[in-house]
Amino acid sequence: MVKLILKFTKLAAMVFAGLLAMPNISRAEFTVCNQTLDVVNLSVGQAVDDKIQTEGWWTIGANRCVDVIREELNSRYIYVYATDVFGQSVLEGDADMCIGRKRFVIRDSELCWQRGFQKVRFLEVDTQDTVRWTLFIKQRQFQ
Repeated sequence: MVKLILKFTKLAAMVFAGLLAMPNISRAEFTVCNQTLDVVNLSVGQAVDDKIQTEGWWTIGANRCVDVIREELNSRYIYVYATDVFGQSVLEGDADMCIGRKRFVIRDSELCWQRGFQKVRFLEVDTQDTVRWTLFIKQRQFQ
């Protein structure tokens, strides 16, 4: 009986060590949580090879989170643009960047209109040089 317990303990330790050695595939590095009562459509921008690249769209339900960037953040600043279902911006930002009407990946934020895109103002998020960040979109306060 003692031998059986020792074998089980050794097997359990090997399984645990194997689990620790596995990479965490599902870990998100930039997550956006929608803490409003409305659905939000989201696009993000970040520096890629010394150019700003914007990408969209993610749809985030009320009180839900979405993993937007899945690799470790390599840029201090991430840019976020979000609209409600009526297309009205829900974040205040001042960084002009390009978006597309449907799913898009756009390199560079110059000459948006001339290239068939729309120029909008993204919110600059300072991730403080961390490799993981979560942004919370909160309900606007109406006065």
